[in-house]
Amino acid sequence: MKKRVLSIMVCIAMVVGVMGCGNSSDERVPQQIPVEDNYRTYYEVFVYSYYDGNGDGIGDFKGLTGKLDYINDGDVKGGEDLGCNGIWLMPVMPSPSYHKYDVTDYYAIDPQYGTMEDFEAFMAACNERGIKVILDLVMNHTSSEHPWFKEACAYLQKIGDAEPSLEECPYVEYYHFSKEQESGYCQVPGSDVWYYEAQFYYGMPDLNLYNEELRVEFESIVDFWLEKGVGGFRLDAAKEFVSGSPSSNIEILTWFTGMVKEKKQDAYLVAEVWTDQNTYAEYYTSGIDSVFNFAFADNSGIIANAVKGVSPASGYGQTLETAQDLFAEKNPSYIDAPFYTNHDLGRSAGYYAGENSMSQTKIAGALNLFMSGNAFVYYGEELGMKGAGKDENKRAPMYFSSDKNAEGMCIGPVDMDDVKMKFPPYEEQKEDRYSIHSYYKQAIYLRNLYPAVRKGNVKNRPEYASENVAVIEKCYEGENLLLIFNLSAQQQIVDLSGENKRIKGIENGLYVGEEIAAYEKECLTVPAYGIVFMEIKE
Repeated sequence: MKKRVLSIMVCIAMVVGVMGCGNSSDERVPQQIPVEDNYRTYYEVFVYSYYDGNGDGIGDFKGLTGKLDYINDGDVKGGEDLGCNGIWLMPVMPSPSYHKYDVTDYYAIDPQYGTMEDFEAFMAACNERGIKVILDLVMNHTSSEHPWFKEACAYLQKIGDAEPSLEECPYVEYYHFSKEQESGYCQVPGSDVWYYEAQFYYGMPDLNLYNEELRVEFESIVDFWLEKGVGGFRLDAAKEFVSGSPSSNIEILTWFTGMVKEKKQDAYLVAEVWTDQNTYAEYYTSGIDSVFNFAFADNSGIIANAVKGVSPASGYGQTLETAQDLFAEKNPSYIDAPFYTNHDLGRSAGYYAGENSMSQTKIAGALNLFMSGNAFVYYGEELGMKGAGKDENKRAPMYFSSDKNAEGMCIGPVDMDDVKMKFPPYEEQKEDRYSIHSYYKQAIYLRNLYPAVRKGNVKNRPEYASENVAVIEKCYEGENLLLIFNLSAQQQIVDLSGENKRIKGIENGLYVGEEIAAYEKECLTVPAYGIVFMEIKE
Protein backbone atom coordinates (compact mmCIF):
# COMPACT_ATOMS: atom_id res chain seq x y z
CA MET A 1 0.00 0.00 0.00
CA LYS A 2 2.84 2.39 0.84
CA LYS A 3 4.41 2.11 -2.62
CA ARG A 4 1.06 2.81 -4.28
CA VAL A 5 0.50 5.95 -2.25
CA LEU A 6 4.05 7.19 -2.58
CA SER A 7 3.93 6.89 -6.35
CA ILE A 8 0.76 8.97 -6.44
CA MET A 9 2.36 11.55 -4.17
CA VAL A 10 5.45 11.83 -6.37
CA CYS A 11 3.54 11.97 -9.65
CA ILE A 12 1.10 14.68 -8.70
CA ALA A 13 2.90 16.60 -5.95
CA MET A 14 0.32 15.94 -3.32
CA VAL A 15 -0.10 18.57 -0.66
CA VAL A 16 -2.03 16.42 1.77
CA GLY A 17 -0.52 13.95 4.20
CA VAL A 18 2.67 15.06 5.91
CA MET A 19 2.49 18.34 3.98
CA GLY A 20 -0.67 19.45 5.78
CA CYS A 21 -4.14 20.26 4.50
CA GLY A 22 -5.31 22.63 1.82
CA ASN A 23 -3.76 24.02 -1.33
CA SER A 24 -2.42 27.37 -2.29
CA SER A 25 -3.65 28.63 -5.64
CA ASP A 26 -0.43 27.69 -7.47
CA GLU A 27 -0.15 24.08 -6.24
CA ARG A 28 -1.43 20.94 -7.89
CA VAL A 29 -4.45 19.42 -6.14
CA PRO A 30 -4.70 15.71 -5.36
CA GLN A 31 -5.60 13.21 -8.03
CA GLN A 32 -9.24 12.17 -7.77
CA ILE A 33 -9.78 8.48 -7.15
CA PRO A 34 -12.68 6.96 -9.15
CA VAL A 35 -15.15 4.99 -7.04
CA GLU A 36 -17.47 2.58 -8.81
CA ASP A 37 -19.19 0.72 -5.98
CA ASN A 38 -21.91 1.62 -3.48
CA TYR A 39 -19.51 3.15 -0.96
CA ARG A 40 -19.42 6.79 -1.94
CA THR A 41 -19.44 10.36 -0.70
CA TYR A 42 -22.87 11.87 -1.34
CA TYR A 43 -23.55 15.58 -1.67
CA GLU A 44 -27.08 16.54 -0.65
CA VAL A 45 -28.48 19.25 -2.93
CA PHE A 46 -31.56 21.41 -2.50
CA VAL A 47 -31.96 22.46 -6.13
CA TYR A 48 -34.15 25.45 -5.17
CA SER A 49 -31.26 27.14 -3.34
CA TYR A 50 -28.21 25.88 -5.22
CA TYR A 51 -27.59 27.74 -8.48
CA ASP A 52 -29.93 29.69 -10.74
CA GLY A 53 -29.54 28.98 -14.44
CA ASN A 54 -32.30 31.16 -15.89
CA GLY A 55 -32.21 34.36 -13.83
CA ASP A 56 -35.43 33.97 -11.84
CA GLY A 57 -33.65 33.65 -8.49
CA ILE A 58 -34.63 29.99 -8.03
CA GLY A 59 -32.14 27.18 -8.49
CA ASP A 60 -32.76 24.79 -11.37
CA PHE A 61 -31.22 21.90 -13.27
CA LYS A 62 -29.52 24.13 -15.80
CA GLY A 63 -27.79 25.91 -12.95
CA LEU A 64 -26.91 22.71 -11.12
CA THR A 65 -25.54 21.11 -14.29
CA GLY A 66 -23.43 24.20 -14.90
CA LYS A 67 -21.99 23.86 -11.39
CA LEU A 68 -21.24 20.12 -11.48
CA ASP A 69 -17.54 20.85 -11.87
CA TYR A 70 -17.64 22.23 -8.34
CA ILE A 71 -18.92 18.89 -7.02
CA ASN A 72 -16.95 16.61 -9.37
CA ASP A 73 -15.37 17.68 -12.64
CA GLY A 74 -14.65 14.13 -13.80
CA ASP A 75 -10.93 14.87 -14.22
CA VAL A 76 -8.90 12.19 -12.42
CA LYS A 77 -5.82 14.42 -12.66
CA GLY A 78 -7.37 16.73 -10.12
CA GLY A 79 -9.00 20.13 -10.17
CA GLU A 80 -11.09 22.49 -8.10
CA ASP A 81 -13.84 19.95 -7.42
CA LEU A 82 -14.78 18.51 -4.04
CA GLY A 83 -14.45 14.93 -5.25
CA CYS A 84 -17.96 13.82 -4.26
CA ASN A 85 -19.08 10.88 -6.39
CA GLY A 86 -22.75 10.79 -5.40
CA ILE A 87 -25.57 13.33 -5.31
CA TRP A 88 -28.75 13.11 -3.28
CA LEU A 89 -31.38 15.36 -4.81
CA MET A 90 -34.02 16.60 -2.42
CA PRO A 91 -37.48 16.30 -4.07
CA VAL A 92 -37.60 17.52 -7.65
CA MET A 93 -41.14 16.46 -8.64
CA PRO A 94 -43.99 18.97 -9.08
CA SER A 95 -45.27 20.34 -5.78
CA PRO A 96 -47.14 23.40 -4.47
CA SER A 97 -44.48 24.02 -1.79
CA TYR A 98 -40.95 25.41 -2.02
CA HIS A 99 -39.47 22.27 -0.39
CA LYS A 100 -41.43 19.91 -2.66
CA TYR A 101 -42.03 17.18 -0.08
CA ASP A 102 -45.69 17.11 -1.14
CA VAL A 103 -45.80 15.66 -4.64
CA THR A 104 -48.53 16.21 -7.23
CA ASP A 105 -46.97 14.15 -10.05
CA TYR A 106 -44.42 11.38 -9.57
CA TYR A 107 -43.52 11.29 -13.27
CA ALA A 108 -42.37 14.86 -13.87
CA ILE A 109 -39.94 17.62 -12.91
CA ASP A 110 -41.22 20.69 -11.08
CA PRO A 111 -41.40 23.57 -13.60
CA GLN A 112 -39.44 25.80 -11.20
CA TYR A 113 -36.50 23.43 -11.71
CA GLY A 114 -36.84 23.19 -15.48
CA THR A 115 -37.94 20.52 -17.91
CA MET A 116 -37.46 16.77 -18.14
CA GLU A 117 -34.93 17.50 -20.86
CA ASP A 118 -32.97 19.63 -18.39
CA PHE A 119 -33.00 16.75 -15.93
CA GLU A 120 -31.85 14.30 -18.60
CA ALA A 121 -28.98 16.64 -19.51
CA PHE A 122 -28.04 16.79 -15.83
CA MET A 123 -28.07 12.98 -15.60
CA ALA A 124 -25.90 12.67 -18.69
CA ALA A 125 -23.37 15.09 -17.20
CA CYS A 126 -23.34 13.13 -13.93
CA ASN A 127 -22.78 9.86 -15.76
CA GLU A 128 -19.79 11.36 -17.56
CA ARG A 129 -18.28 12.24 -14.19
CA GLY A 130 -19.02 8.93 -12.47
CA ILE A 131 -21.55 10.53 -10.12
CA LYS A 132 -24.36 8.30 -8.85
CA VAL A 133 -27.63 10.21 -8.39
CA ILE A 134 -30.30 9.20 -5.90
CA LEU A 135 -33.74 10.83 -5.81
CA ASP A 136 -35.72 11.76 -2.74
CA LEU A 137 -38.82 9.60 -3.09
CA VAL A 138 -41.74 10.69 -0.89
CA MET A 139 -43.89 7.57 -0.45
CA ASN A 140 -45.40 8.36 2.94
CA HIS A 141 -47.78 10.99 1.60
CA THR A 142 -48.71 13.05 -1.44
CA SER A 143 -49.83 16.61 -1.76
CA SER A 144 -53.51 17.25 -1.12
CA GLU A 145 -53.38 18.63 -4.68
CA HIS A 146 -52.43 15.25 -6.14
CA PRO A 147 -55.07 13.97 -8.61
CA TRP A 148 -55.37 10.70 -6.67
CA PHE A 149 -56.42 12.53 -3.53
CA LYS A 150 -58.61 15.10 -5.25
CA GLU A 151 -60.54 12.38 -7.09
CA ALA A 152 -60.96 10.36 -3.89
CA CYS A 153 -62.25 13.39 -1.98
CA ALA A 154 -64.68 14.34 -4.77
CA TYR A 155 -66.06 10.81 -4.73
CA LEU A 156 -66.50 10.77 -0.93
CA GLN A 157 -68.27 14.12 -1.07
CA LYS A 158 -70.61 12.65 -3.65
CA ILE A 159 -71.53 9.45 -1.75
CA GLY A 160 -71.97 11.06 1.65
CA ASP A 161 -72.53 8.45 4.36
CA ALA A 162 -72.65 5.49 1.94
CA GLU A 163 -69.89 2.89 1.78
CA PRO A 164 -67.36 3.56 -1.00
CA SER A 165 -66.99 1.24 -3.98
CA LEU A 166 -63.43 0.56 -5.11
CA GLU A 167 -64.72 -0.21 -8.58
CA GLU A 168 -66.12 3.31 -8.77
CA CYS A 169 -63.05 4.97 -7.18
CA PRO A 170 -59.96 2.85 -6.44
CA TYR A 171 -58.14 5.93 -5.10
CA VAL A 172 -60.19 5.76 -1.89
CA GLU A 173 -57.89 2.96 -0.72
CA TYR A 174 -54.74 4.82 -1.77
CA TYR A 175 -55.18 6.85 1.43
CA HIS A 176 -56.54 6.31 4.94
CA PHE A 177 -60.12 7.56 5.07
CA SER A 178 -62.40 7.13 8.07
CA LYS A 179 -65.77 8.27 9.35
CA GLU A 180 -64.13 8.88 12.72
CA GLN A 181 -61.71 11.70 13.43
CA GLU A 182 -58.79 9.73 14.82
CA SER A 183 -55.49 11.21 15.98
CA GLY A 184 -53.71 12.87 13.08
CA TYR A 185 -56.84 12.93 10.89
CA CYS A 186 -58.30 15.96 9.08
CA GLN A 187 -61.77 16.54 7.67
CA VAL A 188 -62.28 15.89 3.98
CA PRO A 189 -63.09 19.25 2.33
CA GLY A 190 -66.80 19.58 1.58
CA SER A 191 -67.76 16.58 3.72
CA ASP A 192 -69.10 16.41 7.27
CA VAL A 193 -68.76 12.61 7.27
CA TRP A 194 -65.26 11.70 6.12
CA TYR A 195 -61.77 12.27 7.54
CA TYR A 196 -58.29 11.44 6.21
CA GLU A 197 -54.96 10.72 7.89
CA ALA A 198 -52.33 13.46 7.58
CA GLN A 199 -49.74 13.03 10.32
CA PHE A 200 -47.53 15.92 9.16
CA TYR A 201 -50.19 18.48 8.21
CA TYR A 202 -53.46 18.71 6.30
CA GLY A 203 -51.74 19.34 2.97
CA MET A 204 -49.88 16.00 3.13
CA PRO A 205 -52.42 13.14 3.20
CA ASP A 206 -50.80 9.82 4.19
CA LEU A 207 -50.72 7.01 1.65
CA ASN A 208 -51.84 3.42 2.32
CA LEU A 209 -48.76 1.49 1.25
CA TYR A 210 -50.48 -1.84 1.90
CA ASN A 211 -52.78 -1.22 -1.06
CA GLU A 212 -51.68 -3.50 -3.89
CA GLU A 213 -52.74 -1.13 -6.68
CA LEU A 214 -50.75 1.67 -5.08
CA ARG A 215 -47.72 -0.63 -4.86
CA VAL A 216 -48.07 -1.29 -8.58
CA GLU A 217 -48.13 2.50 -9.10
CA PHE A 218 -44.87 2.86 -7.20
CA GLU A 219 -43.34 0.03 -9.19
CA SER A 220 -44.10 2.04 -12.33
CA ILE A 221 -42.65 5.16 -10.73
CA VAL A 222 -39.44 3.29 -9.92
CA ASP A 223 -39.26 1.97 -13.49
CA PHE A 224 -39.67 5.49 -14.86
CA TRP A 225 -36.80 7.00 -12.90
CA LEU A 226 -34.45 4.04 -13.24
CA GLU A 227 -34.88 4.34 -17.00
CA LYS A 228 -33.79 7.97 -16.65
CA GLY A 229 -30.51 6.70 -15.17
CA VAL A 230 -31.22 7.33 -11.51
CA GLY A 231 -29.02 5.13 -9.29
CA GLY A 232 -31.36 4.76 -6.32
CA PHE A 233 -33.67 6.47 -3.87
CA ARG A 234 -33.70 8.18 -0.50
CA LEU A 235 -36.94 7.20 1.22
CA ASP A 236 -38.47 10.05 3.17
CA ALA A 237 -40.21 9.58 6.54
CA ALA A 238 -39.94 5.78 6.53
CA LYS A 239 -40.91 5.49 10.19
CA GLU A 240 -44.26 7.14 9.38
CA PHE A 241 -45.37 4.74 6.64
CA VAL A 242 -47.55 3.29 9.39
CA SER A 243 -47.09 5.69 12.28
CA GLY A 244 -46.27 3.94 15.53
CA SER A 245 -45.70 0.52 13.96
CA PRO A 246 -42.01 -0.24 13.19
CA SER A 247 -42.88 -3.81 12.18
CA SER A 248 -45.27 -2.54 9.49
CA ASN A 249 -42.72 -0.04 8.26
CA ILE A 250 -40.09 -2.77 8.03
CA GLU A 251 -42.48 -4.96 6.03
CA ILE A 252 -43.09 -2.09 3.59
CA LEU A 253 -39.35 -1.48 3.24
CA THR A 254 -38.83 -5.21 2.66
CA TRP A 255 -41.33 -5.10 -0.21
CA PHE A 256 -39.85 -1.93 -1.71
CA THR A 257 -36.23 -3.06 -1.41
CA GLY A 258 -36.95 -6.43 -3.01
CA MET A 259 -38.91 -4.80 -5.82
CA VAL A 260 -36.16 -2.28 -6.65
CA LYS A 261 -33.31 -4.77 -6.39
CA GLU A 262 -35.05 -7.11 -8.84
CA LYS A 263 -34.97 -4.27 -11.34
CA LYS A 264 -31.48 -2.94 -10.58
CA GLN A 265 -29.29 -4.96 -8.24
CA ASP A 266 -26.79 -2.16 -7.66
CA ALA A 267 -29.45 0.45 -6.97
CA TYR A 268 -28.72 2.22 -3.69
CA LEU A 269 -31.52 2.70 -1.14
CA VAL A 270 -31.32 4.71 2.07
CA ALA A 271 -34.20 5.34 4.47
CA GLU A 272 -34.85 8.22 6.82
CA VAL A 273 -35.87 6.76 10.17
CA TRP A 274 -35.52 9.67 12.57
CA THR A 275 -35.48 7.99 15.97
CA ASP A 276 -33.02 6.35 18.38
CA GLN A 277 -30.25 4.06 17.12
CA ASN A 278 -31.58 0.83 18.60
CA THR A 279 -34.92 1.40 16.87
CA TYR A 280 -33.61 2.35 13.44
CA ALA A 281 -31.16 -0.55 13.57
CA GLU A 282 -34.17 -2.87 13.38
CA TYR A 283 -35.03 -1.41 9.96
CA TYR A 284 -31.93 -3.12 8.55
CA THR A 285 -33.83 -6.41 8.84
CA SER A 286 -35.77 -5.25 5.77
CA GLY A 287 -32.67 -5.85 3.65
CA ILE A 288 -32.37 -2.18 2.73
CA ASP A 289 -28.83 -0.96 2.01
CA SER A 290 -28.76 1.91 4.47
CA VAL A 291 -30.58 3.75 7.22
CA PHE A 292 -29.35 7.23 8.11
CA ASN A 293 -27.22 7.11 11.27
CA PHE A 294 -28.86 9.93 13.23
CA ALA A 295 -26.93 9.19 16.44
CA PHE A 296 -23.80 10.88 15.06
CA ALA A 297 -25.56 13.96 13.65
CA ASP A 298 -26.75 17.33 14.91
CA ASN A 299 -25.59 19.72 17.61
CA SER A 300 -26.01 17.14 20.38
CA GLY A 301 -24.91 14.05 18.44
CA ILE A 302 -21.90 11.84 19.03
CA ILE A 303 -19.61 13.84 16.72
CA ALA A 304 -20.44 17.31 18.05
CA ASN A 305 -20.32 16.20 21.67
CA ALA A 306 -16.88 14.67 21.20
CA VAL A 307 -15.55 17.78 19.44
CA LYS A 308 -17.00 20.11 22.10
CA GLY A 309 -15.61 17.95 24.91
CA VAL A 310 -19.06 17.16 26.27
CA SER A 311 -18.08 13.50 25.99
CA PRO A 312 -14.55 12.04 25.90
CA ALA A 313 -12.86 11.69 22.54
CA SER A 314 -12.29 8.01 23.28
CA GLY A 315 -16.03 7.45 23.15
CA TYR A 316 -16.12 8.21 19.41
CA GLY A 317 -14.23 5.02 18.60
CA GLN A 318 -16.35 2.93 20.91
CA THR A 319 -19.61 4.20 19.43
CA LEU A 320 -18.35 3.42 15.93
CA GLU A 321 -17.65 -0.17 16.89
CA THR A 322 -20.93 -0.52 18.79
CA ALA A 323 -22.99 0.78 15.85
CA GLN A 324 -21.12 -1.48 13.44
CA ASP A 325 -21.87 -4.58 15.48
CA LEU A 326 -25.49 -3.57 16.04
CA PHE A 327 -26.21 -3.01 12.34
CA ALA A 328 -24.30 -6.08 11.15
CA GLU A 329 -26.35 -8.23 13.49
CA LYS A 330 -29.51 -7.09 11.69
CA ASN A 331 -28.11 -7.23 8.15
CA PRO A 332 -24.53 -8.42 7.45
CA SER A 333 -24.64 -6.62 4.09
CA TYR A 334 -25.62 -3.25 5.54
CA ILE A 335 -23.92 -0.03 4.39
CA ASP A 336 -23.84 2.65 7.07
CA ALA A 337 -25.12 6.11 6.10
CA PRO A 338 -23.36 8.60 8.37
CA PHE A 339 -24.18 12.29 8.06
CA TYR A 340 -23.41 15.33 10.16
CA THR A 341 -26.07 17.80 9.07
CA ASN A 342 -29.00 17.86 6.66
CA HIS A 343 -31.92 20.02 5.57
CA ASP A 344 -33.83 19.44 8.84
CA LEU A 345 -30.96 20.28 11.22
CA GLY A 346 -29.24 23.50 12.21
CA ARG A 347 -26.07 24.00 10.20
CA SER A 348 -22.81 22.88 11.80
CA ALA A 349 -20.97 26.22 11.86
CA GLY A 350 -23.40 27.29 14.55
CA TYR A 351 -22.41 24.42 16.85
CA TYR A 352 -19.11 25.98 17.92
CA ALA A 353 -18.00 29.35 19.28
CA GLY A 354 -14.70 30.94 20.25
CA GLU A 355 -11.23 30.99 18.76
CA ASN A 356 -11.23 27.29 17.88
CA SER A 357 -14.60 27.24 16.14
CA MET A 358 -13.14 26.93 12.62
CA SER A 359 -10.88 24.05 13.63
CA GLN A 360 -13.77 22.34 15.37
CA THR A 361 -15.99 22.80 12.33
CA LYS A 362 -13.31 21.21 10.20
CA ILE A 363 -12.49 18.16 12.29
CA ALA A 364 -16.16 17.42 12.97
CA GLY A 365 -16.68 17.15 9.23
CA ALA A 366 -13.76 14.73 9.01
CA LEU A 367 -15.18 12.56 11.80
CA ASN A 368 -18.24 12.11 9.58
CA LEU A 369 -16.29 11.57 6.36
CA PHE A 370 -13.96 8.99 7.88
CA MET A 371 -16.81 6.73 8.97
CA SER A 372 -17.37 3.59 6.91
CA GLY A 373 -20.29 3.43 4.50
CA ASN A 374 -21.76 6.23 2.42
CA ALA A 375 -20.94 9.55 4.03
CA PHE A 376 -23.35 12.40 3.28
CA VAL A 377 -22.39 16.07 3.09
CA TYR A 378 -25.11 18.74 3.07
CA TYR A 379 -24.51 21.47 0.48
CA GLY A 380 -22.63 24.39 2.04
CA GLU A 381 -21.39 22.28 4.96
CA GLU A 382 -18.02 22.30 3.22
CA LEU A 383 -18.02 26.12 3.46
CA GLY A 384 -19.15 26.34 7.07
CA MET A 385 -22.50 27.88 6.18
CA LYS A 386 -24.83 28.91 8.99
CA GLY A 387 -28.60 28.53 9.32
CA ALA A 388 -30.79 27.54 12.25
CA GLY A 389 -34.30 27.91 13.57
CA LYS A 390 -37.06 27.46 11.03
CA ASP A 391 -36.52 25.13 8.11
CA GLU A 392 -36.17 27.90 5.55
CA ASN A 393 -33.05 29.18 7.33
CA LYS A 394 -31.43 25.74 7.06
CA ARG A 395 -31.99 25.79 3.29
CA ALA A 396 -30.42 29.16 2.50
CA PRO A 397 -28.78 29.87 -0.88
CA MET A 398 -25.50 28.13 -1.55
CA TYR A 399 -22.79 30.62 -0.55
CA PHE A 400 -20.84 30.84 -3.76
CA SER A 401 -20.53 34.62 -3.43
CA SER A 402 -21.11 37.30 -0.80
CA ASP A 403 -22.77 39.36 -3.53
CA LYS A 404 -26.43 38.35 -3.53
CA ASN A 405 -26.72 39.74 -7.06
CA ALA A 406 -23.84 37.73 -8.46
CA GLU A 407 -24.56 35.45 -11.40
CA GLY A 408 -26.38 32.28 -10.38
CA MET A 409 -27.05 33.29 -6.77
CA CYS A 410 -30.46 32.21 -5.49
CA ILE A 411 -32.92 34.24 -3.42
CA GLY A 412 -33.73 31.33 -1.10
CA PRO A 413 -37.08 30.34 0.43
CA VAL A 414 -39.55 33.24 0.73
CA ASP A 415 -39.89 33.06 4.53
CA MET A 416 -36.16 32.71 5.20
CA ASP A 417 -34.62 35.13 7.68
CA ASP A 418 -31.52 37.12 6.79
CA VAL A 419 -28.83 34.53 7.59
CA LYS A 420 -25.47 36.13 8.38
CA MET A 421 -22.64 33.79 7.45
CA LYS A 422 -19.70 33.17 9.79
CA PHE A 423 -17.08 32.16 7.23
CA PRO A 424 -16.24 33.52 3.75
CA PRO A 425 -17.98 32.40 0.54
CA TYR A 426 -16.52 29.88 -1.87
CA GLU A 427 -15.03 32.57 -4.11
CA GLU A 428 -12.71 33.49 -1.22
CA GLN A 429 -12.23 30.08 0.38
CA LYS A 430 -11.01 28.47 -2.81
CA GLU A 431 -7.89 30.67 -2.68
CA ASP A 432 -7.10 29.75 0.93
CA ARG A 433 -5.28 26.46 1.53
CA TYR A 434 -6.46 26.47 5.15
CA SER A 435 -10.11 27.21 4.49
CA ILE A 436 -12.92 24.87 5.51
CA HIS A 437 -13.51 24.15 1.82
CA SER A 438 -9.88 23.10 1.26
CA TYR A 439 -10.05 20.90 4.35
CA TYR A 440 -13.20 19.14 3.17
CA LYS A 441 -11.66 18.62 -0.25
CA GLN A 442 -8.64 16.93 1.31
CA ALA A 443 -10.80 14.83 3.64
CA ILE A 444 -12.91 13.57 0.73
CA TYR A 445 -9.76 12.83 -1.24
CA LEU A 446 -8.40 10.69 1.60
CA ARG A 447 -11.75 8.97 1.94
CA ASN A 448 -11.69 8.07 -1.77
CA LEU A 449 -8.02 7.07 -1.68
CA TYR A 450 -8.28 4.43 1.03
CA PRO A 451 -10.89 1.66 0.61
CA ALA A 452 -10.35 0.88 4.30
CA VAL A 453 -11.74 4.31 5.22
CA ARG A 454 -14.92 3.82 3.18
CA LYS A 455 -15.41 0.09 3.63
CA GLY A 456 -13.24 -0.94 6.54
CA ASN A 457 -14.24 -2.90 9.56
CA VAL A 458 -13.75 -0.72 12.65
CA LYS A 459 -11.88 -1.81 15.76
CA ASN A 460 -11.73 0.63 18.64
CA ARG A 461 -8.30 0.96 20.25
CA PRO A 462 -9.08 2.30 23.74
CA GLU A 463 -5.59 1.48 25.05
CA TYR A 464 -4.24 4.45 23.04
CA ALA A 465 -7.23 6.75 23.42
CA SER A 466 -7.88 9.39 26.06
CA GLU A 467 -10.11 12.30 26.99
CA ASN A 468 -8.74 14.19 23.98
CA VAL A 469 -7.71 11.42 21.58
CA ALA A 470 -9.70 8.81 19.68
CA VAL A 471 -7.90 5.88 18.07
CA ILE A 472 -9.44 3.32 15.72
CA GLU A 473 -8.16 0.62 13.43
CA LYS A 474 -9.79 0.17 10.01
CA CYS A 475 -9.12 -2.89 7.88
CA TYR A 476 -10.29 -3.91 4.44
CA GLU A 477 -8.86 -6.61 2.14
CA GLY A 478 -5.30 -6.33 3.39
CA GLU A 479 -5.31 -2.55 3.82
CA ASN A 480 -4.82 -1.77 7.52
CA LEU A 481 -4.85 1.73 8.94
CA LEU A 482 -4.57 3.19 12.41
CA LEU A 483 -6.43 6.51 12.60
CA ILE A 484 -5.58 8.88 15.43
CA PHE A 485 -7.83 11.91 16.07
CA ASN A 486 -6.77 14.76 18.36
CA LEU A 487 -10.04 16.49 19.27
CA SER A 488 -8.44 19.13 21.47
CA ALA A 489 -6.87 22.55 21.02
CA GLN A 490 -3.55 21.30 22.45
CA GLN A 491 -0.85 19.09 20.99
CA GLN A 492 -1.21 15.48 22.14
CA ILE A 493 1.45 12.79 22.50
CA VAL A 494 0.28 9.21 21.98
CA ASP A 495 2.51 6.40 23.23
CA LEU A 496 2.32 3.65 20.60
CA SER A 497 5.09 1.46 21.99
CA GLY A 498 2.70 -1.47 22.31
CA GLU A 499 2.05 -1.21 18.57
CA ASN A 500 5.60 -0.57 17.42
CA LYS A 501 6.15 -3.90 15.66
CA ARG A 502 3.02 -3.39 13.57
CA ILE A 503 3.41 0.28 12.64
CA LYS A 504 5.13 1.04 9.35
CA GLY A 505 4.96 4.80 9.88
CA ILE A 506 2.85 7.84 9.12
CA GLU A 507 0.92 7.21 5.94
CA ASN A 508 -0.98 10.49 5.68
CA GLY A 509 -2.44 13.28 7.74
CA LEU A 510 -5.14 15.92 7.79
CA TYR A 511 -4.41 19.12 9.65
CA VAL A 512 -6.18 22.39 10.40
CA GLY A 513 -3.04 24.53 10.10
CA GLU A 514 0.69 24.43 9.41
CA GLU A 515 1.68 22.09 12.26
CA ILE A 516 2.01 18.44 11.27
CA ALA A 517 2.45 15.16 13.12
CA ALA A 518 5.76 13.51 14.01
CA TYR A 519 6.54 9.91 14.94
CA GLU A 520 9.73 9.30 16.91
CA LYS A 521 10.81 6.75 19.50
CA GLU A 522 7.44 5.01 19.45
CA CYS A 523 5.60 8.23 20.32
CA LEU A 524 3.28 10.06 17.98
CA THR A 525 2.92 13.82 18.38
CA VAL A 526 -0.37 15.08 16.96
CA PRO A 527 -1.03 18.82 16.58
CA ALA A 528 -4.25 20.43 17.77
CA TYR A 529 -7.25 19.02 15.91
CA GLY A 530 -4.96 16.87 13.79
CA ILE A 531 -5.75 13.48 12.25
CA VAL A 532 -3.02 10.96 11.45
CA PHE A 533 -3.19 7.88 9.21
CA MET A 534 -0.65 5.19 10.09
CA GLU A 535 -0.10 2.04 8.08
CA ILE A 536 0.04 -1.12 10.16
CA LYS A 537 0.76 -4.77 9.51
CA GLU A 538 -1.95 -7.36 9.97
